[in-house]
Amino acid sequence: MSLVELCTVLDWAADEGWNPGLDDAEAFRAADPDGFVIALDGETPAAAISVVNHSPGFAFLGLYLCKPEYRGRGIGLGVWRTAIARAGGRTIGLDGVPDQQENYARSGFTHAGATVRYSGRVSGRVDPAVRRAEGADIETLVVLEAAASGWAKETYMSTWFSPTDTRITYVLEAGSRIAGCVTVRRCRSGVKIGPLVSESAGVAERLIAHAAAVFDTDIMIDVPSTSASLDALCRRFGLTPCFRTARMYRGDTSRPASFLYAVATLELG
Repeated sequence: MSLVELCTVLDWAADEGWNPGLDDAEAFRAADPDGFVIALDGETPAAAISVVNHSPGFAFLGLYLCKPEYRGRGIGLGVWRTAIARAGGRTIGLDGVPDQQENYARSGFTHAGATVRYSGRVSGRVDPAVRRAEGADIETLVVLEAAASGWAKETYMSTWFSPTDTRITYVLEAGSRIAGCVTVRRCRSGVKIGPLVSESAGVAERLIAHAAAVFDTDIMIDVPSTSASLDALCRRFGLTPCFRTARMYRGDTSRPASFLYAVATLELG
C-alpha cells in the first residue's frame, strides 16, 4: 500500500467501529513499509491486510478487511496468503474477533488468551511526578515494552514513542529509573491508551489518572488476559468492557514478564 491507500484502509477500519487514531498511518507504515498489502479492482481498493515484520523472529497481523461488495470471491484469501508468505518462518501474532478464531485456526494459529477493551470517562488528576517522555527515554521505553509484551518491536515502538500533535507518551520515574510509561493518542472518538507498561498497580493508576486529566475525554484501553491486576484497576476506575479479541499465534510463543501491560494497538501489536 501507499500511504494514501493505508489512510483509506484506516477509514474502512473506522467504518467497522475500530476507532483508529488520527495519525496512525505514518507510524504504522514506518514500522515496515512493505508490510501492508492491498487488492485492487482496477483502481478501486477491494481488500487489505497487514503483516508487519517487527524482528527476525516476530511479525504481527492486522487490518484484515474486505469491502462488503467484494466478499465471498476469494479476494480476502488472496491478500491473506500474500501477506502470510512474506512473514517467512517468523512467529505471527494477531488480535482477532472471537467469531473468526476457527478460520485462523485452520491457518495454523493457536489461541493464547484474550484482550478486553475498556472504555469510559475517568476522573483524572494531574500528577506532578509524571512528565512527558523525551528523546533520551525512547531506547529505555522500547526495552520496557518488549519485556512487558514478550516481543521486541524496535522500529514500531521507536516511532510510536516519538510525539506528534495527537500522540504523547508520559513516564513516571522512581528514583533514577522509569517505573512506568503510557502513550495516549487521539482517535476518531476519544483517546486510546497504549501501550501502558507499569511495575505496579499504583504506578498504572497514576499514569491513567494523569492521562485522563490532560485529555479530559473518554478513554479506551486494551487489556490482555495476562494483566489481571490492570483489568481489576480498569473496573475500579468505572470503565466498561466493550470489545473483546482473541490473541492467537502461529509459531513459537513468548511469555511477558511480571509487568502490568496494555496493548499498544490491536493492528500492530
